[in-house]
Amino acid sequence: MSSISLSAHAATWATATEPYAVQLAAGAHAYVQPDGGWCLNNAGFVSDGRTTVMIDTAATERRARALREAVLASGAPLPQVLVNTHHHGDHTYGNAVFLPEATIVGHTACRAETLANGRQLHAIWPDVDFGDIHITAPTLTYTGTMALHVGEVEIQLIHPGVAHTTGDTLVWLPNQRVVYTGDLVFHGGTPFVLMGSLAGSLSAIEQLRALGAETIVPGHGPITGPDVYDTIERYLRYVAEVAAQGHAAGRPPLEVAREADLGEFGTLRESERLVANLHRAYAELDGLPPGTPLDAGAAFAEMAVLNGGRPVACHA
Repeated sequence: MSSISLSAHAATWATATEPYAVQLAAGAHAYVQPDGGWCLNNAGFVSDGRTTVMIDTAATERRARALREAVLASGAPLPQVLVNTHHHGDHTYGNAVFLPEATIVGHTACRAETLANGRQLHAIWPDVDFGDIHITAPTLTYTGTMALHVGEVEIQLIHPGVAHTTGDTLVWLPNQRVVYTGDLVFHGGTPFVLMGSLAGSLSAIEQLRALGAETIVPGHGPITGPDVYDTIERYLRYVAEVAAQGHAAGRPPLEVAREADLGEFGTLRESERLVANLHRAYAELDGLPPGTPLDAGAAFAEMAVLNGGRPVACHA
């Protein structure tokens, strides 16, 4: 595979319906899953032809096996190390497909949340065929930062604090100027902070900017450049403003969300996430610590209401 420009990738994304791998820089690849909606995440792998580090897996056994085949088709060996950017099932359900070859690495909170939440996607989408899923948490954990090396390629794992979840990891390749963000970045989709922190997500965007990456592999959506941070920041500040007004007036998040004018953010996929994000914003206005567990089931029910009475759909 040869490297392609961001504009060339945008053209690929515009017509793609099946997952595909793309080389971003020497040794660094992304595995992109259109259409990037619920359950269709991106993954990645870094290899020098002898050693491979993978970033995230997929929501179903079938998709994780397709990812496995894509790694082999690139000429890279199967991963010896697999990094999870956070605990959500679309990024971790496929972990077991890469055992016993891979050691799974993640933040300490990622391990705890993976074990605590178990078959989390099954609970939300019981009718989806996820395949033979074995919940497999990281066995090697870190707290602040951690460094990995694939030949001459340095890979930095950075915990940005509580943001999308309590256990997020940024995967940063400083020499290649490539960052795999996990779900701190949704490109073309609505940010989702129900299980993390609104304020922490704003802080994470500043940390991402400070890295100076030229190529961003988002958790969902097409590969992009650093301009994506501006849209995310504007959306998060919009949520904070709407939440502050609604909270001060004593109005419940669903009522506020139903009447909110999304403006430029109305074009983002999964706009129903607004009500879930407002619940997190309200919790922070109430003084609850970042990442305090909220009622996810109730939030998904309210997202369905905001979605015209239709439950949110897993696209996997």
